[in-house]
Amino acid sequence: MKIIIEDLHFETILGILPQERLTPQTVRIHCLIDYLYSEKHFINYADVANHIQTLLRTEQFYLIEEALEFLAASLKQNFPLIDTLGLTISKPNILPNCTVGVQKNFIF
Repeated sequence: MKIIIEDLHFETILGILPQERLTPQTVRIHCLIDYLYSEKHFINYADVANHIQTLLRTEQFYLIEEALEFLAASLKQNFPLIDTLGLTISKPNILPNCTVGVQKNFIF
């Protein structure tokens, strides 16, 4: 079974530039989770989305790469049914003419 969370967006502190440490900015998260579904064993996508948002707002990472790695480990720990995980974290407003971000696929 695959869970797809697209365009989860919220404001948080994320980045190394001085203005990024002071002013929250919009981040966008795309998440693809693959897991073995059964009637009694499933992952609630609302819980996943809430976990992502809470974690990134609480931790206030300097690098997107660090946020991505930490988020993947936390998702696996909190949702152990996850077999594979695709994550993208992007910042649509940091540069005037593009969206930047990082992406990685994890196999557990």
